[in-house]
Amino acid sequence: MSELFDLTGKTALVTGGGRGIGRAIATELAAAGAAVVPSARSTDEIEAVADEIDAAGGDALAVPADVTDPDAVTNAIDRTEDTFGSVDIVVNNAGFNPDSALGQPEDVSTDDLERVLAVNLSGAYEVTRAAADGLEDTGGSVINVASVGGLVGLPRQHPYVASKHGLVGLTKSLSLDWAPEVRVNAVAPGYVSTDLTEDLEGNERLRQSILERTPLERFAEPEEIAGPVVFLASDAASYVTGSVLAADGGWTAR
Repeated sequence: MSELFDLTGKTALVTGGGRGIGRAIATELAAAGAAVVPSARSTDEIEAVADEIDAAGGDALAVPADVTDPDAVTNAIDRTEDTFGSVDIVVNNAGFNPDSALGQPEDVSTDDLERVLAVNLSGAYEVTRAAADGLEDTGGSVINVASVGGLVGLPRQHPYVASKHGLVGLTKSLSLDWAPEVRVNAVAPGYVSTDLTEDLEGNERLRQSILERTPLERFAEPEEIAGPVVFLASDAASYVTGSVLAADGGWTAR
């Protein structure tokens, strides 16, 4: 069974790979044997992740890229292929949910809506499209990091929820067009303990409301999202495509 999870000889590009969930995904893919390219706008963060992977005996290359810039995306794919020979796994993890995009719909600007959609949805589309030829050649795998907000509604997070619902739809439609050569799946995390949720966890009222809604009664650790990603990237999921794996502590079971 362990051989099914072995990613030796594969190369994975992880967007938003410098911290939090993306960092955990990058290091766990490397631990499973893949060469990993963490990518993000912040060079310092992705270089630290690459150094961590190298120090553990893996292979990594930090490639800065903004997923909203098609030229930067193409460069990231080209550098990955030039260095490692192929792109076998694409993990679309880049995303954000800025404070300015939170609130009642009449209070959120069109600019904020478009900024969130550009990163969370259009960015994933650009990266996946740029990697298409290589993925089809190698029989690769795409894993989109969605959210419980892509499966259910969340109050006061309309641009984010729209972007993640769109990402779930994109996952399903791509899986149809690219089968049988390429598998396309998504992971839908619940609330995860990262630096982006520190303020949320520090607000006792909000924290308790989330825990009461979560059957496992806690936030996830980033590594608990990385595990499902490794599964979907591996031969253990060789008959899985077009699926959304909810890693949400039971949030969507209610």
